[in-house]
Amino acid sequence: MLEVNVRQQRGDFLLDASFTAPTPGVIALFGRSGCGKTTLVNLLAGLLDAQQGLIRVAGEVWLDSSRGLKLAAEKRRVGYLFQEARLFPHFNVRGNLQYGARRAPAGARTTGSFDDIVALLGLESLLERRPGGLSGGERQRVALGRALLAQPRLLLLDEPLSSLDAARREEVLPYFERLRDAWSIPMIFVSHQFDDVLRLATEVIVLDSGRVIAAGDAAAVSLTPALRAIVGPDAIGAVVDGTVLRRDAAEDLVDVAIGGGVLRINSSGAQPGERLRVQLLARDIIIAISEPQGLSVRNQVRGTVVQITSDQDSDLVEVDIGGAHILARITRSATAALALAPGMTVWALVKAVSTRGHAFRSPG
Repeated sequence: MLEVNVRQQRGDFLLDASFTAPTPGVIALFGRSGCGKTTLVNLLAGLLDAQQGLIRVAGEVWLDSSRGLKLAAEKRRVGYLFQEARLFPHFNVRGNLQYGARRAPAGARTTGSFDDIVALLGLESLLERRPGGLSGGERQRVALGRALLAQPRLLLLDEPLSSLDAARREEVLPYFERLRDAWSIPMIFVSHQFDDVLRLATEVIVLDSGRVIAAGDAAAVSLTPALRAIVGPDAIGAVVDGTVLRRDAAEDLVDVAIGGGVLRINSSGAQPGERLRVQLLARDIIIAISEPQGLSVRNQVRGTVVQITSDQDSDLVEVDIGGAHILARITRSATAALALAPGMTVWALVKAVSTRGHAFRSPG
């Protein structure tokens, strides 16, 4: 368990953040630029002194201002990956990785061996190259490997993808997923890109103006009004977890059991039995009050209206599809014409081509 309750005034900015989150796993700190994410990470690392607060990691107190306790940064065994890779230019990749291994305490093992980490991050062909000859994505993979070889108890990832273009981000993200699934090491992942959070996080902490405004698993946080103002109308939707039932290799689609229904979605490489996380955007879902017939849309799931809320010039309809909750955005005139109300049985329709799932093998 990670327990945080800190207060830090820096100029006109006040960070006053409190949350608990289960570990191991990936705890995402999500919010707009300037909301306090990096300040919070630096407090966890011991690089800043909290004026007031408590930090407890896996039962060990790192900070307790009420008792005057503070564990020194070098004793926290934190691995820190910055926005820029910060590799040593005079070392080749092997030398950079070995530097991290030399910082590991004797006998400590939270991650794999040198060979394990090189294989996990696909660094075999890069070992003799210098940082100047690497792409941005390759440099971040090396920096991640160096941090892991120090055998950290907590890994801090401060927007490690923000300096990469879209192609390099897609190159690097699978390696973070591999890491999440390979070892039980707590990770704090900082981002202002909700798509990245969706792919990686087991828990989400949403910050706004220095305060925690939402916290919990991705499914719960995706439904909170607090998130909507940050992600914008086009990204509003529900995050649901399911299990792959079967795969259609010809169309690269999978059938996923979600709640009380089955959805056919895009998910390259997902196999039967795997857990899958799916984002269903509210704008992509159609509501019907009778079972549809003769449509090309194959995803038709029966559910019950939970609530209807106004959102700008439209309505958001929350539907329970057998334990999983989804959102649909419809016009207010459609709400009135269909006479929608809580408790009503409806069918949710969504095109398979508008969905995407991410394999998720982490704890929980």
